[in-house]
Amino acid sequence: MQGIAEYSKRLAPYVKFQVSEVPDEQAPEKMSDAELEQVKDREGERILGHIKPDAHVVALAIDGQLWSSEDLASQLDRLATYGTSNVAFVIGGSNGLSDAVLRRANSKLSFGRMTLPHQLMRLVLVEQIYRAVKINRGEPYHK
Repeated sequence: MQGIAEYSKRLAPYVKFQVSEVPDEQAPEKMSDAELEQVKDREGERILGHIKPDAHVVALAIDGQLWSSEDLASQLDRLATYGTSNVAFVIGGSNGLSDAVLRRANSKLSFGRMTLPHQLMRLVLVEQIYRAVKINRGEPYHK
């Protein structure tokens, strides 16, 4: 997506930014609760395989905390101040995140109660990370 590429380019002078994508697990449209958990568990294993052991993990979840742009900037600044240079934001698959991924998360962040497609959520997240970097640097951000 062009917007994600643009914000990734804007972030490059400030932070090492990388997108890792894990494909959705193939699953039938209708599943039992047990089948749904199995699908989420398989996706979760692949997601966890991309997360470094020293990473601070922020899982995007509807029931997470609502942060303002300034709150996100403050969280990222606090992490950097105390030596955490690897932050992983995790966007779940279409069925949500597995319990294992949620347990691995250091915090849960919500962008609201609406469910958004992955690419749109990724764009919003990357833009907010860029905005947080600009806030922390005291640099203007054109709205």
